[in-house]
Amino acid sequence: MGVRGKVRMSVSVVKAAMKEMRRSVTYMPRPGDGTPRGVTLIPGDGIGPLVTNAVEQVMEAMHAPVYFEKYEVHGDMRRVPEEVLDSIRKNKVCLKGGLRTPVGGGVSSLNVQLRKDLDLYASLVNCFNLPGLPTRHDNVDIVVIRENTEGEYAGLEHEVVPGVVESLKVMSKFCSERIAKYAFEYAYLNNRKNVTAVHKANIMKLADGLFLESCRQVATKYPGIKYSEIIVDNCCMQLVSKPEQFDVMVTPNLYGNLVANTAAGIAGGTGVMPGGNVGADHAVFEQGASAGNVGKEKILEQKMANPVALLLSSAMMLRHLQFPSFADRLETAVKRVISEGKHMTKDLGGVSTTQQVVDAVIANLN
Repeated sequence: MGVRGKVRMSVSVVKAAMKEMRRSVTYMPRPGDGTPRGVTLIPGDGIGPLVTNAVEQVMEAMHAPVYFEKYEVHGDMRRVPEEVLDSIRKNKVCLKGGLRTPVGGGVSSLNVQLRKDLDLYASLVNCFNLPGLPTRHDNVDIVVIRENTEGEYAGLEHEVVPGVVESLKVMSKFCSERIAKYAFEYAYLNNRKNVTAVHKANIMKLADGLFLESCRQVATKYPGIKYSEIIVDNCCMQLVSKPEQFDVMVTPNLYGNLVANTAAGIAGGTGVMPGGNVGADHAVFEQGASAGNVGKEKILEQKMANPVALLLSSAMMLRHLQFPSFADRLETAVKRVISEGKHMTKDLGGVSTTQQVVDAVIANLN
């Protein structure tokens, strides 16, 4: 064999070795784990049908072992229909687009209703830098875990006398403890090193004091995880000046909404940040931040909504369903498209349509 032949052979051997190195230790499924799983699908309002259809196309292209049960739910309904709740209780998992939340008036948020009816007590939003998407800060990888069922979002408001409204903030030891436990358990299972509790206990000494007390008690059970506390207004300042200092953040309801949206904006925008809501029995996956934001009319008309956030949330859903290789394929394909920078929607500085981004993701599936 000549020198060239030996070189070609050594190169092919190296490539094969590198391919093998990329493959991790195998996932061993239990018998029957490949059975297709039902997922309740709520397209929602505004851009919701556009981005949920993007997920449907990618799942079909991957031959992912899921099938969707689709229901029409809109933010101007008085309640989430009982048949939709029954479907989620049966399937245990739901994927949803945004549901428009009316501002003022007597119609309550269906996003909040859904969380309460299914006791989805933990909201999780992962805010991180995506290679190829320039941002002001590097090395951002924050997970915001927010209590989802009480606090200011309890909706306990009434007019005491004409012109005077009382809004109650309800905090309980039970809910504070279980969100703290979830945050530390998440950190432990995902090899995260720090958990920061966000609060305003310097002013709301009883309510937020109870939240902090619960976090401190849970922290003692996880000596390998560093625990710290930060007042919410200082937290917002620190987020926009030095976000890389944060790892896992655990918050009461209202603060978590503000912190998650701020972190999402820092890391690249709400259009690319995945998230979900989980309880003991059910999980609902959606765009990570601004679940009530259903997009502008012009974006909908131009069909230029960004599907990345919901595609990455779908990867989270696939891991939740114990389909890790499908989740890896989807996440890798999305990150390749962002890294290449050829197919970006308007919010990321591009001119691509939703469908063009979907086609690019499908083309990058392995």
